[in-house]
Amino acid sequence: MYRIFLVEDDHALAQELKRQLQQYGNEVRIISDFRAVPDEIRAYDPHLVLMDIVLPYQNGYHWTAEIRKFSTVPIVFLSSASDGMNIVMAINMGGDDFISKPVEPMVLNAKVQAVLRRAYEMPGSAGAMEFCGAVLNLNDNSVSVGGERVELTKNEFRILCTLLENRGKIVSRDALMLRLWNDDCFVEENTLTVNVTRLRRKLEAHGLGATIVTRPGSGYIIP
Repeated sequence: MYRIFLVEDDHALAQELKRQLQQYGNEVRIISDFRAVPDEIRAYDPHLVLMDIVLPYQNGYHWTAEIRKFSTVPIVFLSSASDGMNIVMAINMGGDDFISKPVEPMVLNAKVQAVLRRAYEMPGSAGAMEFCGAVLNLNDNSVSVGGERVELTKNEFRILCTLLENRGKIVSRDALMLRLWNDDCFVEENTLTVNVTRLRRKLEAHGLGATIVTRPGSGYIIP
């Protein structure tokens, strides 16, 4: 049973989403204090957070940034503002996916299950992978470089791991999409690009700027 934490200020919608998610065997808790979102998440320790963008006091982007200071829990945004800019901003702020309102029950379940599957059901490997003077820790989704620890989201970890498994070979965008999202047919086209960009920025901040090379029209490679 997965624990899902729902940050949604429309009471009727929150109750309906809770009902739908519970039908698939999940445990769901709805936010009670919109001024203490991180505190409630720490206390509940969910497997996934559903985050509305427009909220009382602070918006969902703000709370996601706060959550990312202490947790890599998957975060899926909910919003009626489903234009490309909002989707890109949601991913850049640390979100793992985006669901447009009004929420279709089949889409809700497909996206939630896909995120949970790739976050918790992907077969793990023991050990680590060395690259460019850094180490990808396969057990805790992090990179160690120069004595510092760099936390990666689940998607960032999968991208880097896939490229390192195929080091010296070009990995196509389609192959990366398949590795990250399996059979989830609701993935936005630019989601992979946003995740790669975010991963590059983290690596660049620690002197690993030339790690991932783009091969236009082909994909990505770590030489």
